[in-house]
Amino acid sequence: MTANKKTILIIDDHPLFREGIKSLILRDRRFEVVGEAGNARQGLRMARKLKPDLVLMDISLPDRNGIELTREIRGLLAETRIMIVSMHSKINHITNAFQAGATGYVVKESAADRLLQGLEAVSKGEYFLDTSLSHKVVEKLMEPSEKGVKITDERYEALTPREQQVMRLLAEGLSTKETAKKLFISPKTVENHRANIMNKLDLHSAMELVRYAARLGLIDVDLWKS
Repeated sequence: MTANKKTILIIDDHPLFREGIKSLILRDRRFEVVGEAGNARQGLRMARKLKPDLVLMDISLPDRNGIELTREIRGLLAETRIMIVSMHSKINHITNAFQAGATGYVVKESAADRLLQGLEAVSKGEYFLDTSLSHKVVEKLMEPSEKGVKITDERYEALTPREQQVMRLLAEGLSTKETAKKLFISPKTVENHRANIMNKLDLHSAMELVRYAARLGLIDVDLWKS
């Protein structure tokens, strides 16, 4: 490996896709693939060991959500840049990925055309969004708020800001312990918030909470399932 090459770790559960990505990267002498992983556990272990400059991350990993893994790797390796390469193109996946610490997002169907462009931008510390997605993001932001009227709910607005945070994380599928860690509060406090949330919203199960959050547009159910 040449000293000035940017090192890359690929985390994706499809071997053929990993091979395709590696063949693309071989065309550019500025980058070198130093490792690959087929699941989140292996990917985290390799990230710790290799400390790559860049990680190419899939969202739908067999053992864990790639967005959560992105957040963890960024917490451990502040200098490592992460670009999501996923089949998902919904705006919620994109915004969640960037909020988790990713600095690039490319859809798999356009990876052959845009991967190297994205790697170049992300390696310089810039943000990169697949141009095939840009118009979707803008359209979403410019949508007339007809939907917004429908999702307004007095019960939700009666929750405190902290209860709204807890509700969103629980609805996304995080456990009490994971929610506590994310918000830097105790699991007991999360349980208390959960009880207050369920009472204020008149909900009686975790599934009802997920359906309610999805109806308000607070979570993406596809992401929650993945």
